[in-house]
Amino acid sequence: MNLFPIIDAHSHLWLWQDTHWDGKPIRTLTNGRSLFLGEEVQMLPPFMIDGRNTAEVFLSNMNYAQVSAAVVVQEFIDGIQNDYLAEVMQKYSDRFFVFGMVDYLHDGFFAQAQALLGQGFRGLAIPGHRLLGRSLTSDEMMRMFRLMESRGALLSITLADGDRQVDELQEVITECPKLKIAIGHLGMANPPVTPPWENESWRRQILLACHESVYVETGGITWLYNSEFYPFPSAVRAIREAAELVGMEKLMWGSDYPRTITAITYRMSYDFLVKSDEFSEDEKCQLLGLNAQRLYGFEDLKPLPYIKNMSE
Repeated sequence: MNLFPIIDAHSHLWLWQDTHWDGKPIRTLTNGRSLFLGEEVQMLPPFMIDGRNTAEVFLSNMNYAQVSAAVVVQEFIDGIQNDYLAEVMQKYSDRFFVFGMVDYLHDGFFAQAQALLGQGFRGLAIPGHRLLGRSLTSDEMMRMFRLMESRGALLSITLADGDRQVDELQEVITECPKLKIAIGHLGMANPPVTPPWENESWRRQILLACHESVYVETGGITWLYNSEFYPFPSAVRAIREAAELVGMEKLMWGSDYPRTITAITYRMSYDFLVKSDEFSEDEKCQLLGLNAQRLYGFEDLKPLPYIKNMSE
């Protein structure tokens, strides 16, 4: 049994993908596959034959991997999933923290955000890297951020790689210093030319977590370093470097479930950190659960027992 609850700070759920991005369709097919921007891809593990990425299947994976709770974010490429996630929030509030999402691509989203917060969503997600043509500091965005701050709602945001949106988010933090923020994907820590720790623009994004209310989660880190594969030594190095910049108490592990488990098992998405010699036991506790428990307010979580495989 783990000695502390493990919390996944970045995951996704949906009943069906039926949307488009950049003028190209995204549709659920069969056998875990999706039509994705004109290409058929393995979006889910092949045993998820109906294409339904449900809370119940995820909970089974979580229980097996000894993950006590998970944070569910949203992304435009999956379609807006507020209706389903509202059901998840009601049924499994002890295991999931779910983020709502509105249509930031069109003006008038403030009313949607207000409605979601009134409905009980405790945070809103922004796939900022998909909004490079729109300002994160527009009047409507800032109005929404001030509302979130006043309601104690959290912001999950993924920025474009490097520092292209850092100044805008810095402006948000200055205007709303009590708004709790989780920056996704470890700042997109896979620049094509240089390692992130040698990239000043990546460091600027991570350094946003020097602000008291800002955290960084590692969602999709195994995808970013998929070409390296387990045990992902450069992913370990990137997390270590981020910890040196802002402290391990500001970092949270995230899996980016379910897409990442087409290549590895769910347990493998954090096991490489457990087995690493680069982190102390205290740092592993912080990274794998304690920091997320503090930020998202999970209560009464218990470490889950290890269930032996029949093949052992």
